[in-house]
Amino acid sequence: MRPDGKRKVIIMGAAGRDFHNFNVYFRDNPSYEVVAFTASQIPGIEKRVYPPELSGNQYPRGISIYPEEELPELIRRHDVDEVILAYSDLSYPEVMDKASIVTAGGADFKLMGPKTTMLQAKHSVISICAVRTGAGKSTVARKVCRILKKRGKKIVVIRHPMPYGDLSKQISQRFESYEDLDKQECTIEEREEYEPHIDAGNVVYAGVDYEKILREAEKEADIIVWDGGNNDIPFYRPDLHIVVADPHRAGHELAYYPGETNLRMADAVIINKVDTASPDNVEKVTRNIQSVNPRALIIKASSSIVVDEPSQLRAKKVLVVEDGPTVTHGGMEFSVGAIAARTFGAKEMVDPRPFAVGSIKNTFRKYPHLGPVLPAMGYGKRQVRELEETINATHCDAVVLGTPIDLRRIMQIRKPAVRVAYEIQEIGKPDLEEALKPFL
Repeated sequence: MRPDGKRKVIIMGAAGRDFHNFNVYFRDNPSYEVVAFTASQIPGIEKRVYPPELSGNQYPRGISIYPEEELPELIRRHDVDEVILAYSDLSYPEVMDKASIVTAGGADFKLMGPKTTMLQAKHSVISICAVRTGAGKSTVARKVCRILKKRGKKIVVIRHPMPYGDLSKQISQRFESYEDLDKQECTIEEREEYEPHIDAGNVVYAGVDYEKILREAEKEADIIVWDGGNNDIPFYRPDLHIVVADPHRAGHELAYYPGETNLRMADAVIINKVDTASPDNVEKVTRNIQSVNPRALIIKASSSIVVDEPSQLRAKKVLVVEDGPTVTHGGMEFSVGAIAARTFGAKEMVDPRPFAVGSIKNTFRKYPHLGPVLPAMGYGKRQVRELEETINATHCDAVVLGTPIDLRRIMQIRKPAVRVAYEIQEIGKPDLEEALKPFL
């Protein structure tokens, strides 16, 4: 026991769950001293400071954020007692590799669960989460919002955090228009999540301090829709927990953290993309759900794909741009853009690797599993420029934009481009209406 009785802690994260766990459990807790955050998964989010405006009276200078590679040295330098893993979409071998690094340094390795991290809302909360990133939970969140609004419910969407800029300016953010996105200098990843909700007339909250965000959102809604990120569990205690599974990655629902936690907690599980996955994989996912959560309502659904100008694809050499998180740490070789290119008769999907520049080139090195697609990386202005340069340098006839937003709004694409849109469609019964019946 130290003279002051405090245990020294490092929180491992990716600019989201890590900050939330600190805010709700450690910030005002006299039994702990958080000596550092470490950052991973998202490029360029380390080497910042969690600011005094958020860190509280115990940390008047804020808390430094370091690259995760420095974790062993940080444990040694600060004589750390505990390291908290606080980010998502990790395979079980990855989790235990990190546990081994921590325990080899002499510290305890910990995960935090709902009892210590979930906040209680004053109104009903419907959460939409997933077993892996890229499973299609955003389309489910939008469908849930449509159903509730059609029945006259006042809803507000609270989106899982993506605070990749100045944290002191992102404490609580409200988005109702594209002007709000511009004002907050949102990244591509943020726009991909917020714009479809704005197009649907939904108000979206996000930021860093999720208790403050919740209390603001409750003033203008009677139902909160939690739109989760990656495969993280909700920040708020849900009254209905909907979880999306992906049969293109059958088996992952029992092999990734905290995706299996979501699966075991779920009230309803949507097996998405059954129209493009093999029947064997759909059956495998069904069996896995029933093995760990036999009480869950199982809903089967497809992701209906629409291309605005399919004639631009026929017999053409195309560059496919996919949603970044889905095909990077989500582990997919390709996503809806590639499916659309094949469905509508593209001659060839051009490999963008030879044309990649800067951080885009580094992304391909970090994620060698990628197929011949370009991840829409845009975690800052420089990376957006490098993405634009890579697109325009690639030798192709047309560009397929498989991203949730139209990239042409934020960059100049000097080639013909087509948009791929997709929405969830339940197949038969039960469906989302049935899952939402208690709230209608």
